[in-house]
Amino acid sequence: MKKISLNIDKALGFVTREQIYAQEAKANESNAMLHNGTGAGNDFLGWLHLPSSITDAELTDIENTANLLRSKCEVVVAVGIGGSYLGTKAVVEALNNSFDWLQTDRKNPVILYAGQNIGEDYLYELSEILKGKQFGIINISKSGTTTEPALAFRILKKQLEEAVGKEEAKHRIVAITDANKGALRTLADQEGYKTFIIPDNVGGRFSVLTPVGLLPIAVAGISIRDLVAGAVVMEKATGTDVPFADNMAAIYAATRNELYQSGKKIEILANFHPKLHYIAEWWKQLYGESEGKDGKGIFPASVDLTTDLHSMGQWIQDGERTIFETVISVETLDRTVIIETDKENLDGLNFLAGKRVDEVNKMAELGTQLAHVDGGVPNLKITLPQVTPYYIGQLFYFFEKACGISGYMLGVNPFDQPGVEAYKKNMFALLDKPGFEKETEAIKARL
Repeated sequence: MKKISLNIDKALGFVTREQIYAQEAKANESNAMLHNGTGAGNDFLGWLHLPSSITDAELTDIENTANLLRSKCEVVVAVGIGGSYLGTKAVVEALNNSFDWLQTDRKNPVILYAGQNIGEDYLYELSEILKGKQFGIINISKSGTTTEPALAFRILKKQLEEAVGKEEAKHRIVAITDANKGALRTLADQEGYKTFIIPDNVGGRFSVLTPVGLLPIAVAGISIRDLVAGAVVMEKATGTDVPFADNMAAIYAATRNELYQSGKKIEILANFHPKLHYIAEWWKQLYGESEGKDGKGIFPASVDLTTDLHSMGQWIQDGERTIFETVISVETLDRTVIIETDKENLDGLNFLAGKRVDEVNKMAELGTQLAHVDGGVPNLKITLPQVTPYYIGQLFYFFEKACGISGYMLGVNPFDQPGVEAYKKNMFALLDKPGFEKETEAIKARL
């Protein structure tokens, strides 16, 4: 079968191929650091060989649990934040019908999300929509005490138990958590919930191919075996035995770092396929949380095109020249819509009659890329043969591997996130959380 591909040709007017290939030794060294476990954050490398190490028994267990939830529930709420929900939502939104939630003859439960914010209106409206519905919960948290998901789970657990009884609720709640410790592990053991383990050596933003992502994706009716199979292909295609010129993860890491050194401080991930919006949201966490530290890092942004050409297009074309674009392009679509002739032709579109809508979109994509390059924006292009679980699995692993290489090339630890704790300390101090008395006193003095 085909593989996704990377084309850097339209970045070469801004940095040369020779400059990129001058990074070969550094990229190869960074890749070797990942595989040898000699770099910073080497206790979080469980994702590296995860695709090829997932067993048939593990996949079957996940599928059986998903089928149990599917048999009982018309709605399943995935509770989690950051990497505990973004990967799932990216895959589900990319591969399901865009209007699935409106269909009355659905074969699969609707996947809803909670614990990804502290929105009171959101939680109220979610609770209201679940009234009278058969629903279940997948609670995803290594500790069980992260504020956003813990708060949402407390509310939803009570609602489910009141709706179906505590005994039945136990069969509709699955906990994905630490193997041995933490509040959620303790609760799950006390209540008898079905559980899956978040590996200690896999950080949240790299966890989509663990049960964190695989269980809710399977509940949504998507083939997790195809997703994993695609990731396995990319795992092999980006190994240390693959020459730099053939290793798209190494080439991507080297190119973006060379562009960064040349003054391109912002990377815009662009797509021309509406279903890929949450792929970009997941990608932003992956690269932002991995590289944005020590005063360094490319700022990850995203646009949906052609939609955002009518909002952000002006800035991309003519704004400050500190940006480059990485475009995700889809070769073949699943559906066909032909533009028909209109007798009146008041909209002047008869020149498009007989063409597929996707042909118009492809020309918009090419025209935009040429215009942006002419406007001083280097362009990289990632091509997916189709939007399928197999190719999405390839894409996820490609971005993960390139992120690890890129982080080491940048000189940071790509697997920690010390800056994430700053807001939490302030929030807990402001809420008078026990144990934060000194911080509460200090922050109230500031205010």
